[in-house]
Amino acid sequence: MRAKPAPINTPEAQDAASRGFSIDAHRLAAPKAAPGLHLVATPIGNLGDITVRALQTLAGVDVIACEDTRITRRLTERYAITAQLKPYHEHNAEAARPKILEALGQGGSVALVSDAGTPLISDPGFKLVREVCAAGHAVYALPGPSSVLAALSVAALPTDRFFFEGFLPAKSAARKSRLAELARIDATLVMFESGNRVQDTLADLAEIMGAREAAICRELTKLHEEISRAPLSELAREADTLETRGEFVLVIAPPAADAEVLTLDALDGLLREQLAAHSVKDAVAHAVALSGRPRREVYARALELAKDSRGGDGED
Repeated sequence: MRAKPAPINTPEAQDAASRGFSIDAHRLAAPKAAPGLHLVATPIGNLGDITVRALQTLAGVDVIACEDTRITRRLTERYAITAQLKPYHEHNAEAARPKILEALGQGGSVALVSDAGTPLISDPGFKLVREVCAAGHAVYALPGPSSVLAALSVAALPTDRFFFEGFLPAKSAARKSRLAELARIDATLVMFESGNRVQDTLADLAEIMGAREAAICRELTKLHEEISRAPLSELAREADTLETRGEFVLVIAPPAADAEVLTLDALDGLLREQLAAHSVKDAVAHAVALSGRPRREVYARALELAKDSRGGDGED
């Protein structure tokens, strides 16, 4: 006896029909996503960079948790995905996390996406993943676009070891202090910067790290993508001609293998010069970057020199 086909108007059939996506006008079915939290990497600019697995998952989950529903909706509309969008960002995370955990506890599936790239990389999500794991729910990673790796791959700088800094401090003094610490790391540096601060940051980078090779990556994968490669000193000199609209990733070469470590006498000379024009904190930051000596040693020597020259305790 031949089996009868299942009615196409059952709730199950209707639900299955809605779980799908379209590519170039071709409609493809998506399986219902497995229960758990799915971390889905999304394009950093070019919507064509999405993976098939990501599309299947976004179409198959119960809910897509996203930073900005307006931005994620551009992606879901491009591929005709009808999953429900709910906001999850730094301002509502405390209230949104319990609801996501409740949904997972009931066997639901949730996709977490950022506005662009891989979730959790300078984006919200760490606390959610930690609590989901603590509650015993599954967490799945769907790899894909990343501005960090995209910039590193096109910078023409060493890739065997790199350090991702994210965003630098906004204020100049704090930024210079952090850059002095980063200057000692024996790895290629990757950092984000906003358009309204990128020129100041390039000036600070050139001051702290001198003529290291670097790359400015602007609007990666987008229509107006630009890559500039040159020594930091040159990039800083030309910063006033830089188009500052868009998103920036800066990649800086590691220190030279034969970087000089200053003698104590040379360190004293450098510190005296810096102390004449800067606070102890800033003088130390510059001297650490230029001397190749540990910060603790440089700081102790700076206090001594400042005390001798000012007749005080040396603190600013």
